[in-house]
Amino acid sequence: MLGYGRMLTVYFTDRGIEELAARRGHEEVTLGWLAEELRTFVDLNPEFEVPIERFATWLARPEDDD
Repeated sequence: MLGYGRMLTVYFTDRGIEELAARRGHEEVTLGWLAEELRTFVDLNPEFEVPIERFATWLARPEDDD
């Protein structure tokens, strides 16, 4: 169990996250670079527009925002 009463759940996407960390975890990137990569991804995969928009909005807001 993780903090705040949440259960640890391993999703299929964790494999991709683990691969990202293993292959590129040593790199430093800017948020501008990440934003451009997300735009490119959505241009190539428009069916992911809504989840990417939600993810970007979540990243953009400080932790203390409600």
